[in-house]
Parts: sequence; C-alpha cells; structure tokens
Amino acid sequence: MLILDDWEGRIAKSTCWTQLSDSVDIQFVSEHSESIPDTVLKRAEFLMALRERTTLTRDAFERMPQLKLVLQTGGHAYHIDQAAAQERGVKIALGRRVKAPLITVPELTIAMMLGTMHLLPQAQQAMKKGDWPLLTGRTLSGRRLGILGIGRHGSRVAHIAKTAFNMEVVAWARPGGNVQSPGDIPRIPLDELLSSSDVVSIHLRLSKESTDLLNSERIQKMKQGSVLINTSRGAIVNEPALLNALTNGHLSGAGLDVFATEPLPSDSPLRSLNNVILTPHIGWTVEEVFEEFAQIACTQLQQYLNGSLPESELLSMGK
Repeated sequence: MLILDDWEGRIAKSTCWTQLSDSVDIQFVSEHSESIPDTVLKRAEFLMALRERTTLTRDAFERMPQLKLVLQTGGHAYHIDQAAAQERGVKIALGRRVKAPLITVPELTIAMMLGTMHLLPQAQQAMKKGDWPLLTGRTLSGRRLGILGIGRHGSRVAHIAKTAFNMEVVAWARPGGNVQSPGDIPRIPLDELLSSSDVVSIHLRLSKESTDLLNSERIQKMKQGSVLINTSRGAIVNEPALLNALTNGHLSGAGLDVFATEPLPSDSPLRSLNNVILTPHIGWTVEEVFEEFAQIACTQLQQYLNGSLPESELLSMGK
C-alpha cells in the first residue's frame, strides 16, 4: 500500500497502521506519484490519496497495473480520472465520514474575519518595522455577514457569527445546492448580498457554475470598504479583479487561504499587499484532521480486505 503526499508526515504518525502491518506492506511517501520509481508503483495494490494533493491521471493508473482500491480522503474526487479508474476496475472509497474539517475551517474563517476587520495585517507589518501605527479597526458586532454556500461549513460560520458576535447573517445558496443551514437565515439574491454585506465569506464547492463566480463585475458590486474571506477554493474568485479592488480601496481587506494556483507563486502581487491575510491552504491541516483521515482509511482498507466495505462509501464512477 502506498500513502502519497504525506508532506507533513502526520499520516505516518497515526497508530492505526499497526492494525494492518501483518497483512499489508505500507509505504509512506512525501512525494507525488510522478516522483516515485515505476518499480514501486507497479507493486501497489492499495493507495491512500491525500485530498486534491494527489492528482490521479490516466498515466498514473497505467503506472499502477495492480491497483485495486484508492482510499480518497474527503468527500470529492474531481482530481481523479474516474473513467481511467473504472476501465481498470479500480474502486474509489471516499472519506465522507470525516468530521474534523467541519470545525477547523469555520475556526479559520472567523479568525480571518477578526483579523481583517481589526487590521491585524497592517498592525503586524508596521510593528515589525519598529513603527507604532495609528489604526482604527471595526467590530464584527452588528454588521452584516453574507455567506456564499450555506452548507456544512457555511452554516457553522453563520452560527458562530450570530451567537458569538451578534452579526446579522444572510446567505446565498446556488440553485440546486445542498442547504443544511438553520431556517432562520434569510436567503437573498447574490447581487443584493454582495452590495449589502460588510463581510462576504465563501463556502462553495468548486464546480463549473462556481468557477469565477466573483468576477470583476460582481466584485465591483460588493459594498464599499467590505471584506472578502475565502477558505473554499481559489478559482471561485477572479484574482486580478480582487487584486484591483484591494489596491484601489474598494475592498478594505481580504483573508485568503486558497488560490487559483497553489502554491501561490512567489511573485504574486497579493504577497505585497498589507491589507490581506494570506495562509497556505491550512484550513484543514490540523492534527485532528490528519488523524481522522488515517483512521477512516485504515477502517476502509480493513473492510475491503474482509469483503465488508459498504457500497455507500464507494464513489459512483462518472458522477
């Protein structure tokens, strides 16, 4: 079994693997499959893929002729060539049971909201230069939070914002989207949400419809001086348009954990702005998440070996 893209080494530290050591030879790899010798890949029967870090193309499947099962962490597999997997009879088990990200992503979202409204990026940069800046921030209390995507993450952000910070919360859910939020959160049209919200937070899945959703036109419709938080997917926001709005003062700040290109290029203009909080896609990278990923993968592999892996946990190919 290969466990790919364990960059932090956290998956390897889980004690759950000892349960499988007698029946499966487990190899932890910090590199992507493209960097692994064919002699290693050819022997792999099982593979643990760490979210979208592990892109599995047709070429990758061809290099692993004995592969039977992919243990995909998280509930999506858009970075896997499902047609190639299906042709080779490779099953894909999804880690839909994972719970820890439902806490960690909202926590980071709220931290970014507080940081941008209280001008923490500007304060930190000035203080490190030896200055004592005269800054005037804003509270979250009493302000409007507009949430794009009121599902598992968005609903938790809404709950925290309302109960802990006394914010007014409104939401926009894409047509046909999965709505799990409390019924007391008003749904309003997207343009109305953008033009009236002091803080806009994105919690949408990446899809054809959500890609470039916040384009130049929609960003210009956002309330003057508002803040944008994106802990979802970078491609949902048009980065050049966002950069322009942050530079000309239309938006007062942004908190970004995701980007159109990851890692964020070293020469990205976003890195030079003092009104932006930038983090390297860390909304889900906490100890609890890695441990839960490992535990779910261990359980699913044991079930597969015993012939008891539920069909409900397998990806329906092509859907």
